[in-house]
Amino acid sequence: MSHPVDPVTEADLQAYVEDRLPMTRRIEVEAHLCHDIGAAMRVIADLRIRDELRLALGEMPRMGSIATTKAARRLERGLATSRLARRFRQVAAVAMLVGLGWLAHSQFGPLGVGEVVASTMPPAYVADAVRAHRTTLIRAAMHSQPVAPRYDPAEIRSATAIVLPTLPDDWTVTDVQIFPSTFGPSVEMTIRTSSTGTVSLFAARPGTFDVVPATLSRQDDLSAAHWQIGEVAYALVTRGGTDELNRAAERLVDTLY
Repeated sequence: MSHPVDPVTEADLQAYVEDRLPMTRRIEVEAHLCHDIGAAMRVIADLRIRDELRLALGEMPRMGSIATTKAARRLERGLATSRLARRFRQVAAVAMLVGLGWLAHSQFGPLGVGEVVASTMPPAYVADAVRAHRTTLIRAAMHSQPVAPRYDPAEIRSATAIVLPTLPDDWTVTDVQIFPSTFGPSVEMTIRTSSTGTVSLFAARPGTFDVVPATLSRQDDLSAAHWQIGEVAYALVTRGGTDELNRAAERLVDTLY
């Protein structure tokens, strides 16, 4: 018997950011965010600012006054109560840090350092994807290593909680393996394509909820396109060109919605 899911409201999203939802409702909210990219991006921005504030409070010198700490925590809670306040969160966070003396730290700009690094450094799971790709190339050259081209997406999802995208009809799977990774079990697929040659599709659960569009990066002699939908992250790795790789990644992203 199926149970109707209550519509996800703005109050649910705020409670999700503040870690005030029971697990069953969190799952329902995350399912909603997987299909509402606009809401997902707003929630991700809220989570980032929340974590920046918590990091600042956690690393605050002990000499800081209790009153200041309480005021900062009230600020954090208050910022989550209004949609309009989202526009002023970075300004409020900077003002709080300046008041606490953090402006003297030269590495702290207007809370933009983390975003700059994130825009130039691919996520950690991309490095795992590249390692898995190189390992697959080694296995492919060894006659003693069996390949497993047949796979059951439902079984993989049941065992790993990883949802695999639907592959184009002209793609041929030559091997599927469950790999260890930094974040637990991952899936590594070796695929022959007509447009990009041999590629590896890597999927893992990085431990965070996010929505990231297909993004290209270079890893030495390899090209990678990575994206994330909800709690599952993906990376397409090949030696081919980035234009075809990006188009291939976007085709896979479309099948996950």
